[in-house]
Amino acid sequence: MAKRKRLTPARPDYLEDSRPAPGLNPMFPTDAPRTTPPVAQVAGATAVQAALEELSGELRAARAEGRLVQDLPLDAIEETYLVRDRMAADDADMEALKESLKTRGQQTPIEVVELEGGRYGLISGWRRLTALRALAQDTTGEARFETVRAFLRQPQSASDAYVAMVEENEIRVGLSYYERARIVARAAEQGVYPDETAALRGLFASASRAKRSKIGSFIAIYHALDDHLRFASAIPERLGLSIAKVLKEEAKAASLITTALRKAAPQSGEAEISALTRAVNGLGSNGENPPAAKPPLKETFGGIQLKQSRNGAQVTLSGEGMSETFLAELKAWLHARGT
Repeated sequence: MAKRKRLTPARPDYLEDSRPAPGLNPMFPTDAPRTTPPVAQVAGATAVQAALEELSGELRAARAEGRLVQDLPLDAIEETYLVRDRMAADDADMEALKESLKTRGQQTPIEVVELEGGRYGLISGWRRLTALRALAQDTTGEARFETVRAFLRQPQSASDAYVAMVEENEIRVGLSYYERARIVARAAEQGVYPDETAALRGLFASASRAKRSKIGSFIAIYHALDDHLRFASAIPERLGLSIAKVLKEEAKAASLITTALRKAAPQSGEAEISALTRAVNGLGSNGENPPAAKPPLKETFGGIQLKQSRNGAQVTLSGEGMSETFLAELKAWLHARGT
């Protein structure tokens, strides 16, 4: 009887050991690095290229439409590209803006248009640009104040650029009536609009008819007094309308107001407003100074002196005759008159 051969038990690590048996040359070696099939590689490269082209197209479109924020050198911005509507910045407001830029950085980009030679014309953001330039001088060496964030706009016409400037300032810090009137007149002078009427309607199309009428009144002040006013943007609405009224009605009003300003030589907005107020109040119906007002009326009755104001609205009694008996009789008489 043949002797039975003893079977060797299966190796428990057989499935774990993936190494090929000695002497074998497997068709798919397990230790070779795995590679992506050629078809998948081409498809992946095509997808990446398409994504890059799409991104490039989006960036070009964003730049063309003015949606792309860019950091531009401060000295590349020409703030005189447009006649500015804002004449001056309040010192306190400018200091507050500078402090905000120091603390939080520039939160809102300015608007510019691309010019030749790497230059950019300022459309809106004059206050931010001015504050950044001041900080660049005060904080020498801080690179963050050497550039300005800007939207690159492409206005279709000069009038579109002016409208953008005016609307931005109206939304942020409203212009004074004089500044509004001045930019209307200057835009017409620059040929941006055929005349002031068209400029007023174009620049302030969204304003009410009443507001445009007031701006039109201030245009008369610009033409008559612009060369003689130092703080024109400080003129309040009511005073400005009064000045416009006398300029329209009185032939010599402009000359008389100019003379008054020259004599007063105001050194502040408040002083100039006071000088203008006195000049307007002093103008008569014929454009000349009215005759001197009558002096207060004074009469004496026994020991009682009566003094009446110029307009007759106030009466003062004084003197030795002002006894208790007299006062009692006066009160009784007034009481009788009142009933």
